Amino acid sequence: MIAAAPAMANLFLSVAALTGLAVLHGVVAGRGRFDPLNRRFLIGLRVTMLLFAGRALVGLTGVEAFRNLVLFAAALVPIAVLILTEGLLRRHAPPWIKAGIGVGTLVFALAALVPASLADPLRLYALLAFQIGGLMAAGLLVVTRDKASLSAQENRAVERLGLSLILLIPLAAADFLTSDIGLPVQVSALAVLFLCWLALSLGRDEARHRGALASFVAVVLAGGLVAAALAFIVPLDMDGTIITAALILAAMLVAVILNDARALRGEEQTLSLLHLLADGRDDLPGFLRGLQGQPLVEGAVLVGADDLADLDTAVLDALFDARPVLRRTDAGRASGDESDHIAHLFDRFAATHVIRASRAPLTLLALSMPAIAASPRAELELRAVQHMASLLSERRG
Repeated sequence: MIAAAPAMANLFLSVAALTGLAVLHGVVAGRGRFDPLNRRFLIGLRVTMLLFAGRALVGLTGVEAFRNLVLFAAALVPIAVLILTEGLLRRHAPPWIKAGIGVGTLVFALAALVPASLADPLRLYALLAFQIGGLMAAGLLVVTRDKASLSAQENRAVERLGLSLILLIPLAAADFLTSDIGLPVQVSALAVLFLCWLALSLGRDEARHRGALASFVAVVLAGGLVAAALAFIVPLDMDGTIITAALILAAMLVAVILNDARALRGEEQTLSLLHLLADGRDDLPGFLRGLQGQPLVEGAVLVGADDLADLDTAVLDALFDARPVLRRTDAGRASGDESDHIAHLFDRFAATHVIRASRAPLTLLALSMPAIAASPRAELELRAVQHMASLLSERRG
């Protein structure tokens, strides 16, 4: 193992934690950055991002000022956790907890400006005690909460915060004691990535949450097995094995976080048409304009009667009476004039689906949905949209 391996590993872990935090920040902000609870969550995320950004900059530049930035951000962690915990519990912490964390934050934020040669290691040990005390105070609030005053969803969110604290406290302590306990890297990034993973599942049901926990255990076991195998093959000493395991786990967790975030975005997009239906629009033109802005049918083209003047209206009426949602593949099951009309429609508008939005006057919606994206759910949503458009058209008539 080269001499620079621990420093390079710490840089990688900091960047991995920053990546996970940035993804989670984007998801939370996208759900409503001005929501009171989301604002509290975003404060905590930004404080943690500041800490790991400082670590990454220390690793890249070696500039002492960035180490002071890390210490400043570390001083803000307990109060950020307390702010989030109060929001989740919908109640204030006891005054003695608020006073203790508030005074401690002020003291250690100012102490972060003192040069290391004058303050360390006493400052590091005191900051460690402050962080552990602050996190344990948040844990005490979680354990002693009134469960009956919170909804099932709120209780689940609080429990996940408590679960993340169980992992975060010892790993955060290990960061301060790396030289004392012989750890070659700062491993709190792994706890932060685990927190990001848990937070992404807050909007999911309990079964999916249990699946996420089982997946985390599987990731840890897989990472440990791979590291052990590499240690045997290369071979690696104990420090090399720990570094390898940490890097593998961080990389796997980042990959899972990115995948979960992409899955969440996909779920939101597939629900977008249902949101449009639930908006309760009662005018067809407004409904169709809103429909064109939906991700699933992005780029859809409204086709009016003037665009269909060269086609036989009677044939089109018969065609859409039988198939209100027309697919390109339906051409093979039609015959005669209907097959020619289908081919003409899909070729002219480069569409995969054509929906009849209104019978009189005849109005169509042509859209292109790749076969790989045309899931049964998407097809069902298109049918629901056509039915809604038809009802609005009849009401207007």
